[in-house]
Amino acid sequence: MNQKINFGTYQSPFSWRYGSDEMRSLFSEVNRRKTWRKVWVALARAQSKFGLVTGRQLQDLIKNQNNIDIQKAHEIEARIKHDLMAEIKTYAAQSGAAGAKIHLGATSADIEDNADVINFRISLAIIEKKLKDLLREFSQKIDENKNLVCMAYTHLQPAEPTTLGYRFCLYAQDLLLDLKLLSYIRSQMKGKGIKGAVGTSASYVSLLGQKAKDMERMVLKELQIEAFDVTGQVYPRKIDYLILTALASIAQSLYKFAFDLRIMQSPGFGELQEPFGASQVGSSAMPHKRNPQTSERICSISRFVNSLTHVAWENAANSLLERTLDDSASRRIIIPQAFLATDEILAHMILIVRDLKINKRNVQRNLEIYGPFAGSENIMMQSVKNGADRQEIHEAIRQVSMKAWEKVGEGHANPLVDLLKRNKMITKFVNPDQIAQLINPAKHIGFAKDKCLSFLKELNKQLL
Repeated sequence: MNQKINFGTYQSPFSWRYGSDEMRSLFSEVNRRKTWRKVWVALARAQSKFGLVTGRQLQDLIKNQNNIDIQKAHEIEARIKHDLMAEIKTYAAQSGAAGAKIHLGATSADIEDNADVINFRISLAIIEKKLKDLLREFSQKIDENKNLVCMAYTHLQPAEPTTLGYRFCLYAQDLLLDLKLLSYIRSQMKGKGIKGAVGTSASYVSLLGQKAKDMERMVLKELQIEAFDVTGQVYPRKIDYLILTALASIAQSLYKFAFDLRIMQSPGFGELQEPFGASQVGSSAMPHKRNPQTSERICSISRFVNSLTHVAWENAANSLLERTLDDSASRRIIIPQAFLATDEILAHMILIVRDLKINKRNVQRNLEIYGPFAGSENIMMQSVKNGADRQEIHEAIRQVSMKAWEKVGEGHANPLVDLLKRNKMITKFVNPDQIAQLINPAKHIGFAKDKCLSFLKELNKQLL
């Protein structure tokens, strides 16, 4: 924990509790201003090629590029009420005669928007790496459990058998879609470029004429970003919305698995369990509790990530004409927090999947209790093949199954096999010696194993 944080005043949980130091550093005020200065230096370097900035002035700007003085900038901002202009004045005071050329021809968004894109690209790369790490953990769990037969549930009721590996495929498939969406969003990440107050580059044309296009290309090349050909004062705020949509999509996938895991940890199922430390406390009141608090945290933060997309939608929709400023304050809040929150839940999910506990005894217990019911369809198919009326045999099996359910509900072992063997209508068409084999849950998993193998092949190809 950062000991420099002042806990005597309000601190966002993202300042110290949630998110990685790497992501916090990217969205720090110091890094924000360093990136602004990186854009200013790139602009001055390009302008020096056309004689607008001298070599000495450029060197002075480079020399002071990382000399961030937050306190001084805030003192100036308190007077002039403009944070970027306050940083310009701070930078100019540090750079001597070169200070007169900082921001020449530019508007605030020429600096801020390009700086944002630089940092967003890095942030997306961090998220992508963790998403791939998580998918690698799922890949291993799918491979390890592709043959482990377990009950599948629909409507939270026992349905038919599947394999645990195949269920893991469901979660990994969602995350693979998220990875592809993230890749697409990254491909669309472009800055504003150097285009002035309303995107027409008028101020730069006044300085350089047609050479203003060459200047912009030089700046973008140094910053290693692309720019939209057409903008207003800012890059399209739809980009922010797409970024947050991609992060919310990841959060939705993690929420789904975390919620399912919370269910499967409950004693009625008891098949899976998230890691629980030897000294971990589950409840302040009940020492015996093993609450699924990490899964619950993931669900809680995931809801928050999803809520932020609405603000980004409003910002894009309400960016009137060439630009309004009512997106500025909310962007400062929602974008860093969305990245930090997604970073947090991905990190926790990687650890959960890596150290996930699988209680095979309970998996087998639930399969023995509920699995035979799924095999009743095999009995019906075999009976009809041997001459039975489909509707009549369906009713006979239904009645037998209901009696078996009653016994199961009373806590007895599933008596379905014995009840089927004693039913004269059923044994008229199916040999009693075949019944146990026909309703064996392990024989009723279809292509589950094959699907695991084919999905793993596709997944591992995407992770190369």
